[in-house]
Amino acid sequence: ADLDQMDITRLAVDAGAFINRAVQYTEEALGQAEKTELDSRLESLLDRAESTKTWTDKIISQTETLLQPNPGARLEDRLYKGLDWSAPQRPTPQELLSENMINAALELGQHTPYGSTLIKCGELERQIGMANKKLIQSTSINFLSPLRMFTDEEYPVIQNERRQLVNKRLDLDIAKSRLRKAQEVENEGLNADPLGEDYVAHVSYMFSFLRVRWQKMWAQEVSQAEMELRICQSLFDRQSEITRLLLEGINPTHAAHLRSLVDFVEAQASYYAQCYQLTQDLRMQLASGPSLGYNNNWPLETNEPSTRNLPIATIQPLAACGSLITNHTTCQSLPTNQANSLPLATNQAFDDSTANETWTAISTSSQAMVTPRTFRSNPITL
Repeated sequence: ADLDQMDITRLAVDAGAFINRAVQYTEEALGQAEKTELDSRLESLLDRAESTKTWTDKIISQTETLLQPNPGARLEDRLYKGLDWSAPQRPTPQELLSENMINAALELGQHTPYGSTLIKCGELERQIGMANKKLIQSTSINFLSPLRMFTDEEYPVIQNERRQLVNKRLDLDIAKSRLRKAQEVENEGLNADPLGEDYVAHVSYMFSFLRVRWQKMWAQEVSQAEMELRICQSLFDRQSEITRLLLEGINPTHAAHLRSLVDFVEAQASYYAQCYQLTQDLRMQLASGPSLGYNNNWPLETNEPSTRNLPIATIQPLAACGSLITNHTTCQSLPTNQANSLPLATNQAFDDSTANETWTAISTSSQAMVTPRTFRSNPITL
């Protein structure tokens, strides 16, 4: 029974304090009551903590979007985290692409150039997907976890102390207002003359007794209000110091977030370097393989004129004769190594004696076509 009575009394006191604070807050909002301003340093620390919380939430949200672009998957992960369950392992987009490439190669033919290239690209995407999973895991542990520790554990403590500070400030303003009203009533009681000018003539013991009791009552009220004001001021100063010390811990928090940010950048650098190395290795393999211009047994088409059906003796070596007609200068035939690189039919084969006779015929025909001309310069007589 005593415990129930104490609980009821405490509930009534808390309800009264809540009502007084609500009245004081409303009067301050309407401009009908004075408000105790916080220290400028404390206000700056509070604003900094609030900004840190806001931007940390945005960074966490955007980082989660970067690591998992699918909003449905992010919602599912939050649900499992809220229920304290382990989230199921889901394949990355690179791994899904790898699976599709390998399945396509198996169905279209893995021994064909296209099929073998599909298998190599699928293996590349699988390795990139594994590297992406490592990036997600490293980012979640080394970057997101410290940020969430601030938003989930440290900032709620700051918010609690800030609410306590606001309550202490409201109690202090209420005590100031009560003391001010008590002093005003006391001064009015001392200066009042209840019977006017005829007071001296009609004075009586009863009025004197009531006046004395009135003065003593308001003197006690003023004394109690002053004592309450001193207590509220002391509690407010103590809570201000606690809040200030707690808010100054934002600097170590920023330093911890800086280290986490460096870890995140290093993880990204390692991931992209690994992806670059893997793609470069595959690129070198594809470049050293069969030419992409060939499709199975079909040769690559060129712009050079075909000499498949022409007689050997009529094939002329390439020479720098572009200015033969215009400038009437001497054209020289190509060297032997360039003449040997003529576009002959790929299916024709010659032995050594046939090749020598062919080159003799080509050289004779070339000399018969191109005849050097010599110009004689006559002296000019002035």
